[in-house]
Amino acid sequence: METLNLIESFSEFKEIKNIDRATLMSIIEDVFRSMLIKKYGSDKNFDIIVNPDKGDVEIYKNREIVDDEFAEDSFDYDENKHISVTDAKKIEPDFEIGEEVSEKVNFEDFGRRAVLAVRQNLVQKILELEKSEVYNKYKEKVGDIITAEVYQVWKKEIMLLDDEGNELLLPKSEQIPSDFFKKGDTLKAVVAKVEMKNNTPAIIVSRTSPAFLERLFENEVPEIFDGLITIKKVVREPGERAKIAVESYDDRIDPVGACVGMKGSRIHGIVRELKNENIDVINFTTNPTLFIQRALSPAKITTIKIDEDTKKADVFLKPDQISLAIGKGGYNIKLAGKLTGYDIDVFRDSDVDTEDVDLDEFADEIEADVIDKLKSIGCDTAKSVLELNDEEINRRTGIETEVIADVRKILASEFED
Repeated sequence: METLNLIESFSEFKEIKNIDRATLMSIIEDVFRSMLIKKYGSDKNFDIIVNPDKGDVEIYKNREIVDDEFAEDSFDYDENKHISVTDAKKIEPDFEIGEEVSEKVNFEDFGRRAVLAVRQNLVQKILELEKSEVYNKYKEKVGDIITAEVYQVWKKEIMLLDDEGNELLLPKSEQIPSDFFKKGDTLKAVVAKVEMKNNTPAIIVSRTSPAFLERLFENEVPEIFDGLITIKKVVREPGERAKIAVESYDDRIDPVGACVGMKGSRIHGIVRELKNENIDVINFTTNPTLFIQRALSPAKITTIKIDEDTKKADVFLKPDQISLAIGKGGYNIKLAGKLTGYDIDVFRDSDVDTEDVDLDEFADEIEADVIDKLKSIGCDTAKSVLELNDEEINRRTGIETEVIADVRKILASEFED
């Protein structure tokens, strides 16, 4: 009965975890051979027949028939390997010396404790195998999109279950800020990394990784999947803005148009999946000036000065284009820099607005060193300062936020009057 329960238990593992037959039989045999070695000192003269489909295991003990004198007097006689001809004939009268006798081993002979130990060993090996298979499966899926169901929502992470019941983790840091999921929801994510912690696979998935956006485009745009369009680089501020540079080696294919689709049909699904993240699809080029110009879209650039040694680019724009180049929250210029690999600074074009006021006119209200710092980044008039946000001014000049606020009030009051 113990053996039957043991094999039935193992068959359940096979059905749930989809363990292949050969591996199953090998594990069962190894476990029972360990039991034989523990009891008899060796497993060499034993045959183990495993039929996992029927939940059946049989063990046969094979012994050579020797004459009675050898069985009684020889020091080489081993009852686990030899059987006297007299005892053999009790099993089958036709047996003769030199033949081999196979006897079925009763599991009751091992004792209840040994059978329970085998059961525990068997379950442990199955669990280890299952963990190993999950680890190997997802190690090969790193960078691929998976669909899973939300099982548990915590403050710092979400536990997901895949189709086979394997646990996946979506940390808060890998969630789009506007993501909101509840138990039972289905979501998409990309497999970010797989680790073994305490012999248990830890599978981390992400919705903020650039690879997630890249895979979404592969799924939505057949030309990318087929290799006709290549994704050169992807940069993201999750939930806010993303830029993706694409290229086609076939002149007949417009890579940007193919990615966007007719009336935005292809990109709309991606935008919805990313919680209305603004996605700029850019035609890649090896010309750095043109690439920076495209990356700063929708701003229209007047001139660009590039220093290849320091990888810096000074971009000059009309006053009404500066805010477009910087973008809401500074995301446009930040992502353009990441996409092109250049440290981009924007400057006001030299043409002076006739309705603007030179910064030097405020020398009696604003300290000279503050004016000099603002001029050093091309802000030589009041409007050119007001067009930049506080974060950008602070980053480029080092002027303290409180001082910037005071300057802004002084300059704004000029136009209010």
